[in-house]
Amino acid sequence: MALAIGTGAQPASAQAYQCRIPGTIAVPQMVPDGPSRNLAVTGYTLALSWSPEFCKGRETSRPDRTQCSGANGRFGFVVHGLWPESRNGWPQYCATTARLSPTEARRNLCMAPSASLLARQWLKHGSCMSRQPETYFKVTRILWNSLRFPDMDRLSREKPLTAGRIRGEIAAANAGIEPENIGVSLDRKGWLEEIHLCYAANFMPARCDRRHFGASDAEPAKIWRGL
Repeated sequence: MALAIGTGAQPASAQAYQCRIPGTIAVPQMVPDGPSRNLAVTGYTLALSWSPEFCKGRETSRPDRTQCSGANGRFGFVVHGLWPESRNGWPQYCATTARLSPTEARRNLCMAPSASLLARQWLKHGSCMSRQPETYFKVTRILWNSLRFPDMDRLSREKPLTAGRIRGEIAAANAGIEPENIGVSLDRKGWLEEIHLCYAANFMPARCDRRHFGASDAEPAKIWRGL
């Protein structure tokens, strides 16, 4: 499957090709799988998964049906999560009784096509940013909708391809974002897994730290287009 994204920079919404929301959405009850850390927020990371790579081998997985089966459309980049950061680590699992509703999950499924992922991101990360999931996902959508992406199908066919080339193409598509603000995560075989966009506490682009910058510019990279 050649990813259906045209030439030139495309808006973030174009990353969800023919997104069809399921008729019924069940939001699972999530429980923390780590300690609570209520730390001062000094910045944010918007993590974007490259869906064709994530879905490789998950096409028939029931938990990943919305994203990977093809029955609900095809996806390029999708939001993994908006993560608050701190100088002393990262905040997580802050105290909250608020739960993600099916209505709010539906509003965000073309951006992040998994109700369980949305519920987990709210509980683990959003709870340290806002009192209600609606606010957390509104901020996430604002950042997501501001982004543009290069033609990933064309980029995937470049030989050789490097992490720096991916970084540069994304920066070129987005005024105000520089390569130093973009992290590139590759798996052990060099396949693109995620992009990390780094922001200061005021949501202006910021230099990524070593952990989020990921692969060096010279590191060889590959982009899986799907079947």
